[in-house]
Amino acid sequence: QVQLVESGGGLVQPGGSLRLSCAASGFTFSSYVMKWYRQAPGKERELVARISTLAGSTSYGDSMKGRVTISRDNAKNTVYLQMSSLKPEDTAVYYCNAGVNLYNYWGQGTQVTVSS
Repeated sequence: QVQLVESGGGLVQPGGSLRLSCAASGFTFSSYVMKWYRQAPGKERELVARISTLAGSTSYGDSMKGRVTISRDNAKNTVYLQMSSLKPEDTAVYYCNAGVNLYNYWGQGTQVTVSS
């Protein structure tokens, strides 16, 4: 059974940092490109970051570029998103995604709220 379980979300003050984790199971994690998306209320889901299978390549969406770092540990079947200098507009549900060829899996999301 495929599972992606995000954790690490919560309430943080503007300017603060959070580290999200996504633990994967039920598939060959190291073979999948991993991504983080986010969706704010009333807005479309947008790509935050992407990392290749062997972590040799990363890319970032414009909205958080320079403030986030994606990484993965294939031994632990986990992908991370380190976020810093958070802003109220970063408030959203953050989703983990795994994809390769026609296979595409989503986690249930973790809420990040940036507020004073």
